Amino acid sequence: MFRHQGKSRNLKHNLRIATVLSFVAGIVNVVGFLAFKQLTTNVTGHFALFITDVANLDVWKGTIYFLYIFSFLLGSFTSSFLIEFFKENKQLNVYVLPTLIECFILISIGCLSNFIIITSPNIIVCLLLFAMGLQNSFVTKISNAVVRTTHLTGLFTDLGIDLSLLFFPKFDTIRAKLKANIKLRIYIILFFFAGGLIGGFFYSKVNLKLNTLIIGAVILLISLFYDDLRYKVIKTRRKKIK
Repeated sequence: MFRHQGKSRNLKHNLRIATVLSFVAGIVNVVGFLAFKQLTTNVTGHFALFITDVANLDVWKGTIYFLYIFSFLLGSFTSSFLIEFFKENKQLNVYVLPTLIECFILISIGCLSNFIIITSPNIIVCLLLFAMGLQNSFVTKISNAVVRTTHLTGLFTDLGIDLSLLFFPKFDTIRAKLKANIKLRIYIILFFFAGGLIGGFFYSKVNLKLNTLIIGAVILLISLFYDDLRYKVIKTRRKKIK
């Protein structure tokens, strides 16, 4: 699901990566909100608050929301930059790099929370937004802008549009494609929701607090390992057939 690109990529690959990444995003979203009362997977709300503070001439107060927005943007830029920079290296799966950085951030925050008292939560929020910017960027590139996993507004919009088109006979020629898109978006929404439930349960009921982020990182690492192992097995089989 991390290796197939371009024309070799199909619905199955997108479903796999969408379910994993949307589940992780759901965990980050809930943990970030429970811990810091801030949105950590998208910037729409932060942009509104930033504009409000600027409009009230309270620019300095609005700076933190600008930093939130910039952190997400920087994560997206970094992910895309790394992918393009290492793309010529045919031996390297370039999409692994931003994923590993995301894992490092989530694990670091979780582990450090056990040893230090967080006195600057805004830094942690910025790091989480940076990680989600990384994720949203590389999944957008790998799926050719088909998959989004860190926020749901656009997903519900696209889902509503695709569902409405099913009622018109003139779209029968693309009905299979519409159903595939609907299936993909429903999977993303459900797994984002599931990730949020799991994140909330482990944060509050199990009392893991920020350590819950490590669960998300472990899921990503297992997915990378499984994807790499599966790729090597398939590659070995093809060599034997030849």
